[in-house]
Amino acid sequence: MNKEQVHGAKAWEASVRKSQAASATRRRGNGIFGSVSVAHVDDEDCEGDVNAASDEVYHAEKLLSNGDYYTGEWSGRLPHGHGKYLWTDGCMYVGEWHKGRTMGKGKFCWPSGATYEGDFNNGFMDGTGTYTGPSGDSYKGSWTMNLKHGQGTKSYVNGDLYEGEWRRGSQHGHGRYQWSNGNCYIGQWKNGVINGNGTMIWSNGNRYEGFWEDGVPKGNGTFRWVDGSCYVGFWSKDPKEQRGTYHAADTPAGNDAGWDPQTVFDVDLGECLVSPAEKVSVLPSQKVLGKEVGGDVLPKQSHREPSKGENGSLKPPRKSSGDTEDRGEGLGSVQKEDCNHVGTPTRHWQLRIRPVKRQGEIISKGNKNYELMLNLQLGIRHSVSRPAPANTLDLKPSAFDPKEKVWTKFPPEGSKHTPPHQSSEFRWKDYCPVVFRSLRKLFMIDAADYMISLCGDDALREISSQGKSGSFFYLTNDDRYMIKTLKKAEVKVLLRMLPTYYKHVRKYQNTLLTKFFGLHCVKLTGAIQKKVRFIIMGNLFCSENPIHRCFDLKGSSHGRVTEKPETEIYASTTLKDLDLNFLFRLQKLAFQEFRRQVDRDCDFLEQERIMDYSLLVGLHFRNIAYEKDLIMAKPSGSRAHTARDNHGIAADQIPDSSRPLGVNMLARAELTERCSSELQLVGEPTGEMYDVRIFFGIIDILQDYDISKKLEHAYKSMQYDATSISAVDPKQYSRRFRDFIFKVFAEDS
Repeated sequence: MNKEQVHGAKAWEASVRKSQAASATRRRGNGIFGSVSVAHVDDEDCEGDVNAASDEVYHAEKLLSNGDYYTGEWSGRLPHGHGKYLWTDGCMYVGEWHKGRTMGKGKFCWPSGATYEGDFNNGFMDGTGTYTGPSGDSYKGSWTMNLKHGQGTKSYVNGDLYEGEWRRGSQHGHGRYQWSNGNCYIGQWKNGVINGNGTMIWSNGNRYEGFWEDGVPKGNGTFRWVDGSCYVGFWSKDPKEQRGTYHAADTPAGNDAGWDPQTVFDVDLGECLVSPAEKVSVLPSQKVLGKEVGGDVLPKQSHREPSKGENGSLKPPRKSSGDTEDRGEGLGSVQKEDCNHVGTPTRHWQLRIRPVKRQGEIISKGNKNYELMLNLQLGIRHSVSRPAPANTLDLKPSAFDPKEKVWTKFPPEGSKHTPPHQSSEFRWKDYCPVVFRSLRKLFMIDAADYMISLCGDDALREISSQGKSGSFFYLTNDDRYMIKTLKKAEVKVLLRMLPTYYKHVRKYQNTLLTKFFGLHCVKLTGAIQKKVRFIIMGNLFCSENPIHRCFDLKGSSHGRVTEKPETEIYASTTLKDLDLNFLFRLQKLAFQEFRRQVDRDCDFLEQERIMDYSLLVGLHFRNIAYEKDLIMAKPSGSRAHTARDNHGIAADQIPDSSRPLGVNMLARAELTERCSSELQLVGEPTGEMYDVRIFFGIIDILQDYDISKKLEHAYKSMQYDATSISAVDPKQYSRRFRDFIFKVFAEDS
């Protein structure tokens, strides 16, 4: 490039800057600018570039044939490194490039004055970044493929402010919206609308606490005035459904003061309108350099533009009609696609996942187990709140005696020690209450939080077991605790191993064994005399990050496959050994501790003659996009890729000691493919990696190798390979389990 060309490019850049500053002062509508053509390299410039065919990175200044201008690092025929690209329409990108794509840290400027500064991935705003619109609105937080997704803060030009969770470009989850007039809402959102449990506080001090639907109160709620009076009832925009009671400030119950609850809908909420979000018609991903710059070197997939979805939201690029058609919509449907990557073409995998749905059915009045739920909650509240001596972790042997149990009678009218209730009479049994009180202390469970989760106003959710045991599970509304019904034999096993279990979990804080918090029994009175025994455990998958895929791994092959069509497999479906199509790669220190702890826990279970346990593994894919009703997990690259969290921090920079083993750990999952036989437990690695948060723990630890299991082993050994069945001697089971797990988990190099 001669001096006149460089001088002209500098002058042109200055004029672009001047026009950007002038246009930033004008308020714009939803559209920021129209689409533009992609640059063509000046033919003479390419011919004169002696380094065009090499991979050497060097500094270049290029004035392209259509008037676009690039200055920065260059490799072969592509921007590579740090550089600045100026389009003739006034758009500009300054930052990191990788093989012709914006990748890493950078800043994109629109001619309207709008800017985005933060992380880029394959041309998309992806990671952590700040977008400032032409009107003055701004968003700072997490992004996924051009969409606000994760934690973020949105400041509106009218002075409103939202801080909280986002999903697919809209407020979704828990968040706080502050209006410029002083009103404030704190609570749940869904698709950009107030929805769920939340509190609205007006600037005059009045407040509503309760449930919302589509931006208005719907369901049980309380409206409070600053003087202390309140209106409690069921809320609805339809006056026919509205019902409630007014309570004066100075008396427990007063008369209706003439106030109409519909005033909240007609007047008060009129001041609480959520500001609409800006719409961006053209995105940085549409401005990535095309093959006119890089020839056939640059993947054609980069040129696809995001399409419009519902409510004007932007969706990830769709496949064109010439691409391989996606088949099947079930979890585990993996689509191969040929892509023209730099260098030798490689297979590209696309993982398609059905959206996560909340598990279980709420136990409401009329459910056959509604009365049982009330009994459980009454009994747990009584057990936890019962006075007890100063708790110590050094327990006497008598505390572990299986005969150490307390019976309590719960008549409907109440007694000296129990409250009146609406259920029929029942008896309640606490097994080894001192031991389980100490376990809750050891696991740092606050008694008040424990009672609120299990016995608060929210109902439990019932989950039918997918296993052979036929046990039922009940999940608390906050997902923290799980209640599992037990057989009498399982209770005996737990009481037998309780002393050594207590010693083991106290010695090894990183144990992967299930954490037990209480063992109880409900005995219904009357003709049936039914007994229901159950254990309270921690929920391994309690996290803000939804679990996209779940595996139950034993290391055996017989019957270890999910017999469901793909269309019936969801994120909540528990897959088995022969469904496994990943290897899990942990950071060095985490993997070393993982191996040590699996050995310790398996040694304990072997000594206690326990078998049939499994490793429950849950995956949350961190790099995802959305299309229709599917979640698309994006590969992170090759094995040499360094996993990063949502804030751009390398995973290996996060101390392993700061994360409990098996809980929300940063890791990578490598896709595998079974090539030889359907009985191949561990598939061949493909090199396709996914950034994940991984959860794992050893579950179902109450099955001993009793006479029934010995008979099962003898019977099945005559029909199948003895090494493939689950019912084997605890020593053999432990060895097989470890061998399998240590093939599935590996150190991330």
